[in-house]
Amino acid sequence: MTHILDIKEIEKAKDIVRDVALETPLQFNERLSMQYGAKVLLKREDLQPIRSFKLRGAYHKIHKLSKEECERGIVCASAGNHAQGVALACNKLGIQGTIFMPVPTPKQKLGQVRMFGGSFVEIKLMGDTFDDAYAAAQAFKDKTNSAFVHPFEDEDVVVGQATLALELIEQAKEPIDYILVPIGGGGLISGVLHVFKTLSPKTKVIGIEPSGAPAMQQSLEKGEITALDKIDPFVDGAAVRRVGDNAYVLCREYLDKMVLVSEGEICQSILTLYNKEAIVVEPAGAMSTAALDTIADEIKGKNVVCLICGGNNDITRMAEIKERALLEERLLHYFIVRFPQRAGALKEFVAEVLGVNDDITFFEYSKKNNRSNGPAVVGIEIKNPNDFEPLEERMKSKGFYGDYINNKPDLFQFLI
Repeated sequence: MTHILDIKEIEKAKDIVRDVALETPLQFNERLSMQYGAKVLLKREDLQPIRSFKLRGAYHKIHKLSKEECERGIVCASAGNHAQGVALACNKLGIQGTIFMPVPTPKQKLGQVRMFGGSFVEIKLMGDTFDDAYAAAQAFKDKTNSAFVHPFEDEDVVVGQATLALELIEQAKEPIDYILVPIGGGGLISGVLHVFKTLSPKTKVIGIEPSGAPAMQQSLEKGEITALDKIDPFVDGAAVRRVGDNAYVLCREYLDKMVLVSEGEICQSILTLYNKEAIVVEPAGAMSTAALDTIADEIKGKNVVCLICGGNNDITRMAEIKERALLEERLLHYFIVRFPQRAGALKEFVAEVLGVNDDITFFEYSKKNNRSNGPAVVGIEIKNPNDFEPLEERMKSKGFYGDYINNKPDLFQFLI
């Protein structure tokens, strides 16, 4: 049986993290409650000073370092949110820190790390994923003898994250039937499991991963920790190739269910939370609400908590988020269209092929002087998924159809 942390240790940690972390609200959400026939509550960790729960674990860990460790400086690796927590802690406690982050980290997160860390933090961009940055940080630690602040595989970090779960149980006015928890490396789910299996053992704990990075799900299915060869880095706060050893063991023994949500479903949830609730979340922060559809039948009449783990979303990503959401809803389609190389061909396509409510969102054409037809890549947004087949039929009957690209990953990856 895996060791479960003493609640008294988590209570002590709660007093420590209170120096920097807010007691975030547990909010009833009327729209989701009506939609799923349940009482849905949102734990709003997106309202923390760094807009993420990661502040709790990072500050608790660094606060507990010895004087000698602090003098040597600290190093960490992060996709963004842990970095902000470490940066704020370094600034608050006057400790020099070096933070390794993946090159594709959103500019918004980089700017926040610089702001929170000030002169106490140096950022080094390395590799394409968290795992690349992690390897570089480990090499730096070995070279400099700096104290390493792991984002999830560290008991002091997990104890800090567990304060969220303790706080949540204290806030809940009724027993919690389900809690939906995003999983990246496993620090948050570990903290939640430690608390809920002690104080609320009847609560079903549901782990959520993006389908493009199902490291925990595959590890649980295979019965051993499995490192993924390839991941989709879109959900930057949860896209890891390998989960933590301790998190895996805890999930194997105590997690009630794993749910995968596609990146498209996550994008739909991001847009809905923004448009309906004025809540700004990052992709990882939308995972819990995106997963509600998968367990809709189970949660009817139940008290359900969705952890909104972070809100660090770069506004420049919104075009991609909207596109992925439309693709998930089957409202955006890409074709290779073969235009006859004569005057009026495009006008004919618009007038006789496009439906009244169809809209061209992407158009790239290359004229071929020695051919009768010139290919174009055309993106078309439709209003209803049922409009797709009539659109395709009109394209074929008028001689414009070349190919459909959405279902050809090797070609489609260049468009999104």
